Amino acid sequence: MGGLVLDACVMMSGLLRPLLLNLASIGLFVPLWNDKIGQEWMRNASRLWPIGRELLEAEWQKMQDSFPAANMGDVKSFEDSLRHTDRKDKHVAATGIAAVHRGISGPINILTWNIKDFSRSELRKQQLGLMDPDRLLTQWWLNHGSEIKDQIERTIHELISSGRRQPEPVIDLLKRDRLFRLAASYDRSVLASM
Repeated sequence: MGGLVLDACVMMSGLLRPLLLNLASIGLFVPLWNDKIGQEWMRNASRLWPIGRELLEAEWQKMQDSFPAANMGDVKSFEDSLRHTDRKDKHVAATGIAAVHRGISGPINILTWNIKDFSRSELRKQQLGLMDPDRLLTQWWLNHGSEIKDQIERTIHELISSGRRQPEPVIDLLKRDRLFRLAASYDRSVLASM
């Protein structure tokens, strides 16, 4: 399936981040990040929600332990080739470039909600793609719908069991995370199974 650089904006979601990690755990893709992405995620999450820094650091460490090959480390040297990517997002694209240089197999995409901050042509020259989560997961649904449906349900069950989410219809949760296309695919599959 290839690798996905998970931008901090994608990891901000309390549903999308664990869903993506669950999909990675069944081998649908290789997650990729760097320490700066992790720091950005923890900083923004602690500002937006009443979550202690130590809890976020423990979650980040759990991600490192679960996916030891995900962290591309210091990617600063790969930023020099990026002229048209937004300055604050160069480290995200550089993570993808580092993964290409390390020989991560399959296509490598930047997964972000901030598509406009990246230059598609510049990324293509670096052998990278650019996708938003809703579009990507909906594309994957065509070949991996049952696995994605199972992982959506697993993720929501885990969130409710841990007290991090209240019970709510799956469609509503997906839509709240701007996963409108994915919600439609999920809804069609539920209707088809009735």
